[in-house]
Amino acid sequence: MEPSLAPINKRILIVDDNEQAADVASELLELYGYQTAVAYGGAQGLHAAEVFAPDVILLDLGMPGMDGFQVAAALRARPDLRDVAIVAFSAWGDKGTRQRTRAAGFNDHLTKPASLDEIVTTIAACHA
Repeated sequence: MEPSLAPINKRILIVDDNEQAADVASELLELYGYQTAVAYGGAQGLHAAEVFAPDVILLDLGMPGMDGFQVAAALRARPDLRDVAIVAFSAWGDKGTRQRTRAAGFNDHLTKPASLDEIVTTIAACHA
């Protein structure tokens, strides 16, 4: 997929305790024309979602403190954030985890490492 094909003004929040991975994902998505913000943990991700008002959240599942499932539950409980698309973005890709993300209200599930094309295609499919 060419960078120029990305929808302009779609806001992507990346929530991951791996700072380097989150920063790289943010930089790559910006090359595709997305507006991005990064949070390095669950509580910080909730705050960033309030302030940044993302269209899509790429959310790591295995974070210390508040994990991705807890973050998703908190987002879905808030009327102002419940319609945000949430994509699990985790190394955990087994069948059980995928069933859990569906049950928790995630819109999709990407297993790390995912290609940039997979990420962009998944983001584009959210709210399509």
